[in-house]
Amino acid sequence: MNAIARAIDALNEGFGRLIAPLLAVITLIVIYDVGMRFLAGRPSDWAFDVTKMLFGAHFMLMAAYGLRHHAHVEVDVLKRLLTRRKQAVLDLVGYLIFFVPFIWMLLTYGWSFFSRSFSRGETTYGMVSIPVYPVKAVIVIAAVLLLLQAIAIVIRALRALTGKEAA
Repeated sequence: MNAIARAIDALNEGFGRLIAPLLAVITLIVIYDVGMRFLAGRPSDWAFDVTKMLFGAHFMLMAAYGLRHHAHVEVDVLKRLLTRRKQAVLDLVGYLIFFVPFIWMLLTYGWSFFSRSFSRGETTYGMVSIPVYPVKAVIVIAAVLLLLQAIAIVIRALRALTGKEAA
């Protein structure tokens, strides 16, 4: 079980490190667009749509990486007062009752959202018609990565409960 948790951690770590530089690409596109406004007197036809889509993809794809590194908001004030075993119970309850069902809904509705967009060939409404379905597929990918990271956290909590390993 511990090997599964480590494999999930490695997957999300690698994926996060792969996606993180996308922020530099977004920044370069924004700089290009601002330069076009000042130098040519008008923005590009595509830059706003592309940066909006890339930023959304970046945000969603980095969520599991953030969860892996505990970068999300947690209520640590009370949790720190508990023993390791009680913290593990709190993690199990929190993830199994609240987090996993939410991610499952994100996965199922995200798939519906993506498949509808793909089947209709949905594009942006700007001067340049950019396909939207790849960005909507990111919702499904992010949900899978988040669900996997939640599984790794639950595995660690179970191991902490059995006394085999610290959470």
